[in-house]
Amino acid sequence: MGELLISALVLATLIAAVAAWHAWEFHLRPLAIPKAEIVATADRLIAEHGPRAEEMAYSEEDRAWQESNTYEQGRWRRVRRELWRRYERGEWE
Repeated sequence: MGELLISALVLATLIAAVAAWHAWEFHLRPLAIPKAEIVATADRLIAEHGPRAEEMAYSEEDRAWQESNTYEQGRWRRVRRELWRRYERGEWE
């Protein structure tokens, strides 16, 4: 019975560690990217792709997902949110 309890605790610890790592890489670490960098990337996408800017950012986010690059996925998610915020405010179509 004691070995089963230890195995369960080890498994729970591993699951918690993976969840914490994912939260760090996808949500928290990308928050350290300066807002100016996110805005500059959004500006560049709008200048290069016009109304397809959000589609291009999504494409980059999807590429990061396919490459299992959680940090870049979070970065492009922030860019897409910036583009969406601008769209909602009517700053671009």
